[in-house]
Amino acid sequence: MSPDVDLTVPKPGPHPLRSRLLALDCRLFEFAAERNWPAAERVLPRLSRSANHGVLWFAAAAAMAASRTPRARRAAARGLASLGLASLTINTLGKRSVRRPRPVLDTVPLVRQLKRQPITTSFPSGHSASAAAFATGVALESPAWGAAVAPVAWSVALSRVYTGVHFPSDVLAGAVLGVGAAFAVRGLVPTRAQLVPPARPRAQVAALPDGEGLVMVANNGSGTADRVRALRDNLPAAEVVECQPDDVRAELEKAAAHARVLGVCGGDGTVNAAAEVALRHDLPLAVLPGGTLNHFAYDLGVEDVRDLSRAVQQGEAVRVDVGRFVCGEQQGVFLNTFSLGVYPELVRVRERWSGRIGGWPAGVLAVLRVLRTGRHPLEAEFGGQVRPLWLLFVGNGTYHRMGLAPGRRLDLADGQLDVRVVHGGRRPALRLLAAALAGPLTRSPVHAAVQVGRLHLQGIAPGTLLAHDGEVTEAEGEVTLEKLPEALTVYRPLTVS
Repeated sequence: MSPDVDLTVPKPGPHPLRSRLLALDCRLFEFAAERNWPAAERVLPRLSRSANHGVLWFAAAAAMAASRTPRARRAAARGLASLGLASLTINTLGKRSVRRPRPVLDTVPLVRQLKRQPITTSFPSGHSASAAAFATGVALESPAWGAAVAPVAWSVALSRVYTGVHFPSDVLAGAVLGVGAAFAVRGLVPTRAQLVPPARPRAQVAALPDGEGLVMVANNGSGTADRVRALRDNLPAAEVVECQPDDVRAELEKAAAHARVLGVCGGDGTVNAAAEVALRHDLPLAVLPGGTLNHFAYDLGVEDVRDLSRAVQQGEAVRVDVGRFVCGEQQGVFLNTFSLGVYPELVRVRERWSGRIGGWPAGVLAVLRVLRTGRHPLEAEFGGQVRPLWLLFVGNGTYHRMGLAPGRRLDLADGQLDVRVVHGGRRPALRLLAAALAGPLTRSPVHAAVQVGRLHLQGIAPGTLLAHDGEVTEAEGEVTLEKLPEALTVYRPLTVS
């Protein structure tokens, strides 16, 4: 590769202000080069090299995502998106707009200099732009993670002057551009704090400063040990009952007999069981996410122990809708979704193989097995006609599309069932993909989506699988679904942290 500094380009004419600024920039560079920086000779050059091609920031994002908290994952994704926009701007516009040569290294001690000197133009600093973009993007989503990343980003920017590859103004301009890129990404994709949901109905509940009166049933099968330990630290007077998955329902019934607030820690299926008990005993529910997906808790606004503890201590709660289904003598509730067709079949195949080959491989195998089937898993009667279907999805509240699948709900008390149907026909994979891309409230020959308060299905074939909040059972004959508006009281912080 050849340098992109074209020495044949004529130098710009005299400009007093620009000349003074450039002279000041050179003096600052020389001042920094002449200073003795204790303990920096081993650290800053290595840190500068580690940030080449964004490697340092990709590693930081991976470490944040490994924390398994949704806030950290969102912050990591936003940081990388901001970095990508900043890098694109630097490489397409910045470097080619101001073709400034790199500093002369005569005043920089040899021990500081990089082994491989960059050959691109100097203004602005791409490393500084990437560092500022990533740190700002992370901070906009999670101030705590942003505070952890900021010193590293500052050190990377500083290292570019320390190693002699940039003037101070290059670093400053790059940092400003990086911050701008992060805010531009926020304008395109709002942060969680910007997504203000409709005002949910507030509920009057007891404030439990130390947790006395809260009985928390934790499903050990969901890997809840760390969360339970943190809950005990935050709410020392709360009663915590840890049990195996088969004992969850019995323990919930025991807890409801003497609790002021019924708590549950587990996945969506465990939360579904707790909601059913809480409704029957007319108790407020406290949900601590402890499973893999935790759709209800996250849509509610409870992401970790801090969120739940703050709500319980301050007595903050809302009323949410509950979905109910009746199928013959079988009935139940759902907080997230109810489905017939492909999804229940997928869950059944996945559960059959997950114990042998692991969860993710079993999920991939289940998708392949279901989509290769030659028969439609569901037939239902609409308007007197029996029609084949690949999928009937019913959401408790309107789901807003994020990617290829229904992502999240902003309002858990909108009084609506979000119904989506994928019609039968050839090539189920393409039909399901088209339905996912189209989102809610659309109609096509492939799929349909409507919002209703009640739904009645007839002609369900015996043995058809039914899934509600991830739990699978069988259905046949008629199925009726309806909303129970604002039926459940749930603790949640009324302000986003």
